[in-house]
Amino acid sequence: MPSVTATGTRRTSVVAANETADLRDSPLAFHHMPGHYIRRLQQVAVAIFMREVDGADITPVQFAALSALRDRRACDQATLSALIGYDRATIGGVIDRLEAKRWIGRTPGQRDRRTKLVTLTPAGAAALRRVVRDVERAQARLLAPLGATERRRFERLCQKLLAAHLG
Repeated sequence: MPSVTATGTRRTSVVAANETADLRDSPLAFHHMPGHYIRRLQQVAVAIFMREVDGADITPVQFAALSALRDRRACDQATLSALIGYDRATIGGVIDRLEAKRWIGRTPGQRDRRTKLVTLTPAGAAALRRVVRDVERAQARLLAPLGATERRRFERLCQKLLAAHLG
């Protein structure tokens, strides 16, 4: 349904709905809260990621897990969870899905047979290589509205907040 602006011009509800993308002048108090910005940016980041890796059957968390295993070779589930900043209670489901795709393997730990070491399989390494450029493109698209100096500052501020809150 069309609406009328203060100047009397007509606009469609699609345009009116898109106005929520620019929150600078929003009268809603929560639109000015950093937590809201972060949540919305996470939604945007995931949407861009999924568009870029379309058809690859991989999520951002799975990409992070495969990347960590590529760089670390093998680690237990708790360590993998810490490396990628994921909840220890739910990392098992991520690992189960990666194992079902044959992208990772699990073996008993040598020191403690109760722990399971997680390793990247050749199929997982190949899957990771197939999407790395797509993920890099997703990161570039996410930060495209920022200039080079703004990107570096944004990254430093994110790192500062994470370090302060996560230790």
